[in-house]
Amino acid sequence: MIASAIVLLSFAFFAVDQFSEGSENQVRALQGDGSRARSKALVDQPSPTPAVERVRERVHSGAREAIDDGNDLLVAPFAGILDSDDNVWAKRLVPGALALLLYGLLGMLLANMLPGPKHRVQDWREAPG
Repeated sequence: MIASAIVLLSFAFFAVDQFSEGSENQVRALQGDGSRARSKALVDQPSPTPAVERVRERVHSGAREAIDDGNDLLVAPFAGILDSDDNVWAKRLVPGALALLLYGLLGMLLANMLPGPKHRVQDWREAPG
């Protein structure tokens, strides 16, 4: 559950960054300003290089960086599956979905297979005790 929550929180932070960037670009376009907002796509990629990691540490708060570091660790096995240089959404969605599938679904299946307490089944006509 905790691993799934970390992956979901990191993706939510990424989505907020991307939506605010898009909103800022729309405002600039309506104002007639030809410039574009500075993209955070480089720092929002999963399992970044050490140089990008240092930049991300300066840009994000401590709590956000801890969540992103946890996400990097959890999605690392899936980060190389998709080789899309131009689409940061695909780089985040595919590994994130695979991580949620592994840690969420399979984790819950394994947890349900653990032995639980024994419950005594009795007939309704029997006195409790």
